Amino acid sequence: MKYLCNMKKLNISKETIGEMIRFSIVGVLVTAIHYGVYWLLQLVMNVNIAWTAGYIAGFIFNYYMSAYYIFRKKTSAKNGAGFGVAHIVNYLLQMALLNFFIWIGLSAEMAPVGVYAVSIPVNFLLVRFVFKKMDGTGTSREMSEG
Repeated sequence: MKYLCNMKKLNISKETIGEMIRFSIVGVLVTAIHYGVYWLLQLVMNVNIAWTAGYIAGFIFNYYMSAYYIFRKKTSAKNGAGFGVAHIVNYLLQMALLNFFIWIGLSAEMAPVGVYAVSIPVNFLLVRFVFKKMDGTGTSREMSEG
């Protein structure tokens, strides 16, 4: 409860708090898919290829869950393209961080912890921008619209 009171002091709306909670739930699922595929494949192939395969495995699930569950918006070509661009940025950030953390000595199994610690908050901001600002009017189309 104290946390929610502090959120009010920061002027964060109930809607944004809800989005952050839903983002966290979906994020756990997507991260589990991503890391599971990565962990299995990195045992038998290059970590960069394994990481990419895991990233792709979670991407489509993530898009639909982001649209319909997190931000409660309709999917469209515009927000799909924006989501794709946001995830290209996120993917490149993750690849750079993965290789950096391995380079400084973290194991291939543990490096993703650092990657996720940095990239998840960045990804939330990018994806929220896509679903809130991509229709040219300042907000995306709501689910209830035809």
